[in-house]
Amino acid sequence: MMAAVLYGKEDLRVQEVAVPQITAGDVLVRVRAALTCGTDVKVFRRGYHARMIVPPALFGHELAGDVVAVGEQVTKFRPGDRVVAANSAPCGECHYCRKGNQNLCSDLLFNNGAYAEFMRIPSRIVERNTYLVPEHVTYQDAALIEPLACVMKGADESGLKAGDDVVVIGLGPIGLMFVRLAKVRGARVIAVGRRQSQVERAARMGADELIVSAGDTDVVEAVRKLTGGHGADVAIEAVGIPETWEQAVRMVRRGGVVNFFGGCPNDSRVTLETSLLHYSEITCKASFHHTPALIQRALESVSRGEIRASDFVNRVEPLGNLLEVMRYLMSHNGHMKTAIIP
Repeated sequence: MMAAVLYGKEDLRVQEVAVPQITAGDVLVRVRAALTCGTDVKVFRRGYHARMIVPPALFGHELAGDVVAVGEQVTKFRPGDRVVAANSAPCGECHYCRKGNQNLCSDLLFNNGAYAEFMRIPSRIVERNTYLVPEHVTYQDAALIEPLACVMKGADESGLKAGDDVVVIGLGPIGLMFVRLAKVRGARVIAVGRRQSQVERAARMGADELIVSAGDTDVVEAVRKLTGGHGADVAIEAVGIPETWEQAVRMVRRGGVVNFFGGCPNDSRVTLETSLLHYSEITCKASFHHTPALIQRALESVSRGEIRASDFVNRVEPLGNLLEVMRYLMSHNGHMKTAIIP
């Protein structure tokens, strides 16, 4: 089969490799759609991910497809089933799993290889984090549930609810998912992006107020003016740079919640005003990854039509063009998703 193999920093090759062999509890899936992801772009740029992928390795993790073969111990699925598989599964037994933090599992099993004609789903993910795709849901819509589950986790942990003023900083695909999900939950959304095209996309997602952060715009003051001087109830940082982490804290009201969703580069540091945090009782959260329960909820949301791939995917490319796609996404930060069709 043809598959994308990551060898190192910006060294990605689409080449012929053996079709993965499956064991007793595994499933082999013909990939029908794989979506690009900001994490994949970061991994392509850096050449590795400390937890998710060590090169040389098959690449990609957002996918949906058809089961073509199952191991002899698999009873949940059969050839011909339309499925979506998450990119990880917890062990269910470690200290963190027992505490309810499955996303922080000490033995969290990651799986890569979505940019390929076929992908092996290992037994633990088959058993704990693979799902049938309803007939009315497209492959691209189904492939969207992994990032959506992460966004749902961030929204849940921020206490986002109807009637809240929510500011979303950063309007790439993840930020736009936060905008859409906040609107589904009945919040008033203030969208902050660096370019006019980004805030226009946020408006199409339902954002109520738009702020372009370029030039001399004081985004903190702009948010406060739009919230009666108090600040937002919830601030979602979906950029991943120290400057916007610090801005987010100054955008919320007393008693507000900040979610540092965007992961900053390793060894980054931020400076936060301790008196502001203390006397304003500001809650600071950081949300990472997802859990099987959230993957299921994300699939249900997609099935109801609340989130659609057409809102986030603006290009469709064959597998052979993946290197060109990655280079383009690396030079166009915050660009929308591309669907890779093997």
